[in-house]
Amino acid sequence: MSTGAIVVGVDGTTAGVRALSWAMDEAVLRGAPLHVVNVWNYEPLADWAMTSEQEARGRSEATVENALRTVAVGRTQFPQIFRMCVRGSAAEALEEQARGAALLVVAAHTGGGLRRVVLGSTTAHCVRHSSAPVVVLPPPGESERRAVGVESGEGVR
Repeated sequence: MSTGAIVVGVDGTTAGVRALSWAMDEAVLRGAPLHVVNVWNYEPLADWAMTSEQEARGRSEATVENALRTVAVGRTQFPQIFRMCVRGSAAEALEEQARGAALLVVAAHTGGGLRRVVLGSTTAHCVRHSSAPVVVLPPPGESERRAVGVESGEGVR
């Protein structure tokens, strides 16, 4: 990991895309490289889906590419981007990828009850264990969720 890089975790969710967008803006502002990380896992005896290790890695690569395409819309400036698909535990892989980085960017996910009070396990692990400063993007506010239909899964109201 190069010193000064910004590391961001993406997971195929809207929250992950928001984290990537914020991290990309910050990388452009700082003139820093951006490391876009998706963590994947493959356990042939535990996974019920009929899939191969190559397919699991391919889905990880597609997750990174889809997030980058989404965030690229309307942008005129981009940092140097490194795509990283890492096998393992998301929390530990992000912690490892952030060693020597300027920032680790992760997103909190929306959820009910306790999940809204306590950070998700990956985010909480990163906050507690990362050697780099961690930026946690909160879930969208109530008005933002309604505007994009996140709360109900519907379109714009």
